[in-house]
Amino acid sequence: MFFYLAKLLWFFLQPSCLIAFLLLLGTVMVWTYWARWGRRIVALAAFLLLAVGLSPLGNWLVLPLEDRFPRADLDRGAPPTGFIVLGGAEQRYIGEGRGAPTLNEAGDRIVEAGLLAHRFADAKVVISGGDAALFYPASSEALGTATILTGLGIDSTRLVLEDRSRDTYENAEYVKAKLQKLELLGPDKRWVLITSAAHMPRAMGCFRQAGFEVEPWPVDYRTRGPEDAWRPFDKVSEGLRRVDMATREWVGLLAYWIRGRTDALFPGPEGPAKRPEASPPSAPHNTEEALPDAA
Repeated sequence: MFFYLAKLLWFFLQPSCLIAFLLLLGTVMVWTYWARWGRRIVALAAFLLLAVGLSPLGNWLVLPLEDRFPRADLDRGAPPTGFIVLGGAEQRYIGEGRGAPTLNEAGDRIVEAGLLAHRFADAKVVISGGDAALFYPASSEALGTATILTGLGIDSTRLVLEDRSRDTYENAEYVKAKLQKLELLGPDKRWVLITSAAHMPRAMGCFRQAGFEVEPWPVDYRTRGPEDAWRPFDKVSEGLRRVDMATREWVGLLAYWIRGRTDALFPGPEGPAKRPEASPPSAPHNTEEALPDAA
């Protein structure tokens, strides 16, 4: 229920939609008894559209998220046991329709997973992601990512597919359960988490709450760093997209913390003492792993 409710609420609460709804409301009111208020609402919506779309607001919201976790030092200590790459990097339904891999803005997740898999030839690669779509169902993201990685020369025997999760909390819970079953967890095991830099705080908080210690490897940066704090956007659509993405992460951090899905409101490199674990999510229908040689 939380998954569907979150999807529905976010559609109405994301800044770009709120501005559009304000514009629609004001336009309708202009033709009613409340015309004066309608004109004011239209003017407000127009101001917000330009302010949110062209100002550096999106960068202000993204920078604290992207700078929260530095990359782990993979050359120090034992080599990684494996890498965990979270879904969200594909337009899976388009890829199936076209018969070709179709990556979105988060495609760096798959690229980095491939690069690291070649760099550490003995490491496993865990691919976590089911089908999280509400209106355009497709096969699991784990299957799509596995197909891409094997096409890039990664041996399928190194891949571990987790194809049931629909959100970050389920990523953590189901990956942990999968690796426990395969006896790939333990104090001598070193796992590295690959996801978008802005998403890393929420992802790390979920894995910590699940009792699974991982090291961060953020990718898919949208800013260069502090020098972008005052860089405006040259397209309204790009500014709105950036604000929507960052707001989603901040709202997600709050909602996950309230529901006990993360170990802190804003997880950082040094995690606080763990809160009591939330009840694990009910498992959706099981699906077989598509690659016969995958672990």
